[in-house]
Amino acid sequence: MAEPNFKNRTLYHGDNLKFLRGMNSETIDLIATDPPFNKNRDFHATPDSLAAGAKFQDRWSWERDVHQDWIDQITDDYPRLMEAIESARFAHSDGMGAFMCFMAVRLLEMWRVLKPTGSIYLHCDPTASHYLKAVMDAIFGWRNFINEIVWCYIDPAGRRNSSHYKRTHDIIFWYAKDQNSRFDSKIPKGPLSPSTIKRYEKYFDANGQISYAALKRTNPGVFKALKSVPDDLSMIWLDRNKGTNMPDWWADIAPIKRKGNRQKGESTGYPTQKPLALYKRIIECSSDENDMILDPFCGCATTPVVAEILGRQWVGVDIWDKAHEVVVDRLENEVRMFGKVHYITEPPARTDDKRPAAPFLRVKQRYDEPPGPKMSRAEMYEHLLEQHGSRCQGCYREFDDPRYLQLDHNVPRSDGGLNHISNRILLCGPCNRLKSNIYTLSGLRRQNKKLGYMSKGLM
Repeated sequence: MAEPNFKNRTLYHGDNLKFLRGMNSETIDLIATDPPFNKNRDFHATPDSLAAGAKFQDRWSWERDVHQDWIDQITDDYPRLMEAIESARFAHSDGMGAFMCFMAVRLLEMWRVLKPTGSIYLHCDPTASHYLKAVMDAIFGWRNFINEIVWCYIDPAGRRNSSHYKRTHDIIFWYAKDQNSRFDSKIPKGPLSPSTIKRYEKYFDANGQISYAALKRTNPGVFKALKSVPDDLSMIWLDRNKGTNMPDWWADIAPIKRKGNRQKGESTGYPTQKPLALYKRIIECSSDENDMILDPFCGCATTPVVAEILGRQWVGVDIWDKAHEVVVDRLENEVRMFGKVHYITEPPARTDDKRPAAPFLRVKQRYDEPPGPKMSRAEMYEHLLEQHGSRCQGCYREFDDPRYLQLDHNVPRSDGGLNHISNRILLCGPCNRLKSNIYTLSGLRRQNKKLGYMSKGLM
């Protein structure tokens, strides 16, 4: 595990992707972040507030906001992730696909910088939550999904007459880097319901507790239905005094209150500011004192402020010009902390082994790419067309339209194959599916010959 190549209490002003790519791997204990939601609207801070002048455009375009190198990276190295992005693009819109692509390249790096015991809480809302869930499943693995938390709130503002139920909840996705080695969370307890107390009243012992052993003896049906049982059955299953884990439906935390152009309570006037209590619950649950907390979209500094209050280390990133002023001001006013924020405008330089952000790509052996300028996927495609014409290199069939040919690898990426032009081939759709990540080009040709799929004129 590499050492962090940045200081505690660091705020970086600039593109969060550049900062994430500069961070050493496995240096973060917890990511708690509130990125854009793809609301297809513009946000502005209230005038005469601490965040006055803050604004951002939460609109996305495939042509304007998606970089070709993002598409090349994801298509080559994370095909399942690209399928999730394309499904959002085709089921919803190009704008939704662009937003997923923007988030995907950043989430890949967030996965990389998390420690094996680390977690991420991603704040979103129903606008894009279902598409983000598919993207996060592809990156973190669906088995590492822990909770979909629904934050419910009362919002007295808004239209009185509408054709739908009032939309008053956000979604927070909680994933572990590795479910089997994740941080032992401290989930807050809620009181037992009167019905639960009444149901198990006669089974509580003198201390108001029911052990797993007692449950097995007195309620074998309930015991058998449990999803997980500890090896030590003397452990407590239900405690009348401590209650039970609170649900994933949070209705006890109020949103930030703003009134006109004047700040109210902890409000900075930032248009999408979240309450401290919300992130206090998250950070207390999934980190310990002195752990390193990261927020790549720190905005008005809710995560850094809560991290400081709870005695955690933190690093925040934001592209907003006034983010530094707001962070410093809030830390001085709300935490009484002065002059300790490291403000930087250049991303850190990695000092680890520069392992790739590849959660599910198991490369057996790594190779260094040959020297020389790197070609984009489009450039490699054109280069191979010039060399081989519109002929599939797997079955030797000619195609009138080169769009029937797809760019693939000779040696599969899963076996350490490079993205370099020296390891690239053009295949038709059937050959590409047959080859998958199993065969080399020569292995594909042998299989095609065995199955009778080779062009008869060149067999």
